[in-house]
Amino acid sequence: MPGQRNRRRKQEDELRRQGEARAAVEATAGPWEVLFSTEDHRELKAFVQRLYRDGLPPDTEVVSDMLCGRLVHPTVYRLRMRRLNVRG
Repeated sequence: MPGQRNRRRKQEDELRRQGEARAAVEATAGPWEVLFSTEDHRELKAFVQRLYRDGLPPDTEVVSDMLCGRLVHPTVYRLRMRRLNVRG
């Protein structure tokens, strides 16, 4: 197919550049801190709404984890945060 090699090469170059940019951010980012942990999804949702309503610093990354439970262990919802561009 005409142009497929060029298109694929451009996509690979873009993915490589994105990976390099992400690696630079990862190199300067601080450690993850657990902000909130609960077994109730409604509590997590309310906490996230309050967090965003009160405002986050622009150089903050927030991640929500769901640790799936089984018969013995309940499902746990966890919210983690870290600061980007931290110089150590």
